[in-house]
Amino acid sequence: MKAKAKPPFAHTYWFPLAALYSALILPLSVGGQLGWFAVPTGLQFAWGHGHEMIFGFALMVIAGYLAGPQPKPYIFTVIGLWLVARLSFWFAPTIMVTAMINIAFVGVLVWKLAPIFLRTAKKWRNKSAGFVLVGLAIAALGFHSAMQSDQPDDWSLRFLLEAVLLLSILMFYMGGRIIAPALAGHFQSQNRFLKDRVQPRFEGSILILLFSVSILNLMPFAWAKSVMAAFLLSSALLCVVRVLRWRPWWSYGRADLLAMLLGYSWIVVGWVGITLSLITANFPITKALHAITIGALGTLTFTVMSRTRSHRVLRDTNAKPFVFILALLITAAALFRLNVTWLGYFQSILLAACCWSFAFIGLFVWLMWLNKIEKRVKRQRQLMQDK
Repeated sequence: MKAKAKPPFAHTYWFPLAALYSALILPLSVGGQLGWFAVPTGLQFAWGHGHEMIFGFALMVIAGYLAGPQPKPYIFTVIGLWLVARLSFWFAPTIMVTAMINIAFVGVLVWKLAPIFLRTAKKWRNKSAGFVLVGLAIAALGFHSAMQSDQPDDWSLRFLLEAVLLLSILMFYMGGRIIAPALAGHFQSQNRFLKDRVQPRFEGSILILLFSVSILNLMPFAWAKSVMAAFLLSSALLCVVRVLRWRPWWSYGRADLLAMLLGYSWIVVGWVGITLSLITANFPITKALHAITIGALGTLTFTVMSRTRSHRVLRDTNAKPFVFILALLITAAALFRLNVTWLGYFQSILLAACCWSFAFIGLFVWLMWLNKIEKRVKRQRQLMQDK
């Protein structure tokens, strides 16, 4: 009697889809905003670009990482709902049907994933990922509600900022829980001991500050911006201390860990950037948000997808170190988007889009190769069992 087949990991299907979508949608939406070529209505505005990068790309990666093994009907149902949500938002972003479909997509994922943390975790810090997922669902609801109003831009962008703040919380929490034990294991192989791993006091303090910022962001009071700036700057300083206590300079020789640390560092840059945008008009909020969405989110999602699938298929997160060199293209994209070079604005934007797309196309090819290897191994195992 044949053993019942185990359900596949959701990331087997969702990661390549997210990587390919990211590589295509970013240059499309950026080119559409700047009038380089014709694109559907939903990709012609900043809020459309932000929506698709957050709820179309980032949420799919988060779900793939957290979902674990899932029945194929659920995996493909999510993919189908995701496709319908994307197409509806592209061509009719402001109608009620589009809002319902996109909120349903986010809701299906959050309903499945949030209880993993909210029900099983005992400490409030470990429940924070569940709170963030619920917050992302609320942000999606708020965004699409704003799109139904007569003047959608102000509140839709505010809810996108809320989503970015929540993503930074999730990256801070999940990134720390990935990086610390990985560093400890690597250091142990070098006969070194990492004393400061989770650092609960630092983690808890930063989480409290960040959740306070996410609440203040939705308040209409004039003083809220000043308090948000103070909290974000405090979070950035505490996070720097936390990272330094991990002894990152010992992680040489591990491209995957260096890439993770690079992405984690971009979170701090983003928090400082948002702080500057809140206290001065000389630093636009768009720069600060792109430090998080390109530098942090781009690098961390790239690295997490590659490490997760490499560990699953090759049993080694750093099996092919050269893959993580592509993560440097994402940092280059962030620097170009922040316009820190001598190039003009349009040239910088073009180079940023190219660097991002090349990195994620490379990741897509790598993930598909890993899927091919995994299928080959499964067939060989099945043949041995049949014999």
